[in-house]
Amino acid sequence: MDTDTRGRPPGATDARLGVTELYQAHAVGLIKLGVIMLGDRTAAEDVVQDAFFGLYRNWGRLSDPENALAYARASVLNGCRAALRQRIRRERRDLSAVADAATPESVESIVLLSEEHREVFAALRRLPDRQREALVLRFYLGVSEEETARAMGISRGTVKSSTSRALAALGRMLKEES
Repeated sequence: MDTDTRGRPPGATDARLGVTELYQAHAVGLIKLGVIMLGDRTAAEDVVQDAFFGLYRNWGRLSDPENALAYARASVLNGCRAALRQRIRRERRDLSAVADAATPESVESIVLLSEEHREVFAALRRLPDRQREALVLRFYLGVSEEETARAMGISRGTVKSSTSRALAALGRMLKEES
């Protein structure tokens, strides 16, 4: 590892080490979050990369480096929201993009996910953003209610009610499909 810090601004080494450690420990989980939110691994990887770049750039402004993971989660969620908004605008501009969005899944995806998983993920993607985010953070990534609230920028009670509504809606959607 390069330990020469000459020519680097103060704190750059701390940022590099802190972000590197965080990336190694949590990138896979954040990419999973992005894949579920966006339905596209490449887009999810881009969002996570942008989140870590932003974290590195703003490392010196963190009030407490212990909150870096919460910052990264919130950044990934915000990036996913922006990507979804951009996707909607693009599809509205170009109606042919709607037909292109219905492309078949890759062979890898078909092999990796059983039919039931695909149905659950499809139903999950139809939930409103807040409900989907709450479910993914709480149950797929196993994040606590408090950390979920921080990542989403909402209260703990709103996390609970969003999760409850999402589970009920998901159950209804899955019943309709069976």
